[in-house]
Amino acid sequence: MHSTSRTSRSNRTARIGRPGRIAVVAAAGIAAGALAAGCGSSGYSSPSGSGSGAATTAPAAPSGTGGSGTGSGTGTVALQTATDPTLGAIVTDGAGFTVYRFDRDTANPSMSDCNGTCASTWPPVPASGGAAVKGIDSKLVGTVTRADGSKQLTLNGWPVYRYAPDTKPGDTKGQGVQGTWFVLTPTGAKAGAPAGSPSGGSMSGTPGGGYGAY
Repeated sequence: MHSTSRTSRSNRTARIGRPGRIAVVAAAGIAAGALAAGCGSSGYSSPSGSGSGAATTAPAAPSGTGGSGTGSGTGTVALQTATDPTLGAIVTDGAGFTVYRFDRDTANPSMSDCNGTCASTWPPVPASGGAAVKGIDSKLVGTVTRADGSKQLTLNGWPVYRYAPDTKPGDTKGQGVQGTWFVLTPTGAKAGAPAGSPSGGSMSGTPGGGYGAY
């Protein structure tokens, strides 16, 4: 009889304990699910752009990485020196094309007398903010306002030009054209001019009449 009572109590305990264990297991499962859900959502809750480098912008490289030249700025090189086997030290633009001066212009005050069709054959070298020079005293470099309102570089007062028939860097086809166009030296003088000759403008050899003779 005592054995029967003990068996009954064991059965009641088993019936009572089984739901308790089920509840514990269920609670543990819910907690694990919540933890997993929390971990899964953490990847989306971070602020936008918080990843490494997301808010980092590399500074733009300055235009024109050529040398800054004598007392020049750090922008695109506008004028630089070169050596011609015949003319000696000359000036080119940043791309290496030879630049020229015109005897009909004036240096003091700076003034360009090459307009219209003349400027098509002899394109003015434009002046731009922050332009740099290489091998040239920056104090000699200035600007002049042309008849059309655009700005043109000057060297020692002389307006600076390219020559359209010069098709590649190093060409000097404009030297001596019409006796009025000359390659520039780093001081603004005429390249190839005899020692002691005046570097200023000269009307000798200039064609008479209009601009069509350029």
